Amino acid sequence: MMSQALDNKLAVNLSSGNSVDRSLPFRMLTWLLIVSIIMLFAAFTSAYIVRRSEGNWQEFAFPQGLLWNTIVIVLSSVTMQLAYFAAKKDNFGALKVTLFLTFALGIVFLAGQWFVWEDLVAIKIFFGGNNANPSGSFIYVLTGVHGFHLITGLVFLLIVLVSTFNFKVHSKKMLSLELCTTYWHFLGALWVYLYVFLTIFK
Repeated sequence: MMSQALDNKLAVNLSSGNSVDRSLPFRMLTWLLIVSIIMLFAAFTSAYIVRRSEGNWQEFAFPQGLLWNTIVIVLSSVTMQLAYFAAKKDNFGALKVTLFLTFALGIVFLAGQWFVWEDLVAIKIFFGGNNANPSGSFIYVLTGVHGFHLITGLVFLLIVLVSTFNFKVHSKKMLSLELCTTYWHFLGALWVYLYVFLTIFK
C-alpha cells in the first residue's frame, strides 16, 4: 500500500510539472554559445588594442552606416521584446507582426553592413592586400564575424516564426521564443559594444 501511495504521488508530481526541467539542456547550450562568442570578441578586441599600440595604424572616419546599423539593431531588439510580450498574452497577430519586423530589421542590418564595406573600399580601406592596413582589417573581421552570428540568429528567428504560424508558440510553450529573444538581445548588445569600442579606439 505504501509503495502504491508513493507511485501515485510521483505520478501527480510528474503531471504537475515537478519533474526534471527538460528545457535546461537547451538553456545551457544557448548560454554556452553566448559565453563562447563573448570570449571570441574579447580576444578580438584585446588583439585590436595591442596591435594599435604597436604603431603603423591608419586612422580614418567610420562610414555613417555604422551608426544607422546601430539604430536598426536596437529597434530590432525592441520588436523582439514586443514579440515576447505578445506571446505571453497569446496575442498571435501581434506576435507574428513583431517577429516578422524583427526578421526584416535583421536583413536591413546585414544589407547595411554590406554598404558599410562598400564605403570602406571607396575610401581605400581594404581587408587584405598590399594597400591594406591592420586597422582596416580589424574592422572587416569584427563586423564580419558579428554578421555571421547575426545570420545564425536570423535562422533561429525564422524557425520560431514558422512555429508561430503553426501555433506552436504561445503562453504555455515559450521556450523557443525565450531562447531566441535572449540570443537576439545578446547580438544587439554585442553590436552596441563593438560600435562604442570602435568609436573610442578608432
